[in-house]
Amino acid sequence: MKIQYEKLPITTLLITSLLLVQAAVVKAEDIIHTGFFSDLAVSGYDTVAYFTENKPVKGRQKFSTYYMGAKWLFNSQNHLDLFIVDPEKYAPQYGGYCAWAVSQGTTASTDPEQWHIVSGKLYLNYDRSVQKKWLANKASFIRQADNNWPSVLD
Repeated sequence: MKIQYEKLPITTLLITSLLLVQAAVVKAEDIIHTGFFSDLAVSGYDTVAYFTENKPVKGRQKFSTYYMGAKWLFNSQNHLDLFIVDPEKYAPQYGGYCAWAVSQGTTASTDPEQWHIVSGKLYLNYDRSVQKKWLANKASFIRQADNNWPSVLD
């Protein structure tokens, strides 16, 4: 007995494809922000350098570790060691998502060059204009973001 297979109409295939893409898009955000095609936290910047050098510094592959599902790069063995001992101290708030966006109940990527340390915590922002807005009322935005985190990931 031969089984006859019918060809599916192209519209059915397109709709199925769109539903699969949409399902992938609506998935919850990762706890640590990384690039779409990358597992690098903070776009590969050394988070310890914000505290020790008071500036953003790119990390290097040879000084790396995995933490909370993301790869973290550092500029030196010393910075890597400091992070491993106390990652919570050096990891950016809100998993590296934009602090202002989290205060607004959503997430957004960040520019590692737009940063600020408040009370020993690292905050990143989407871009310079967003950071300017965030800095104008950072205490209030931090309170709002703290209340929204981590539920904005759902």
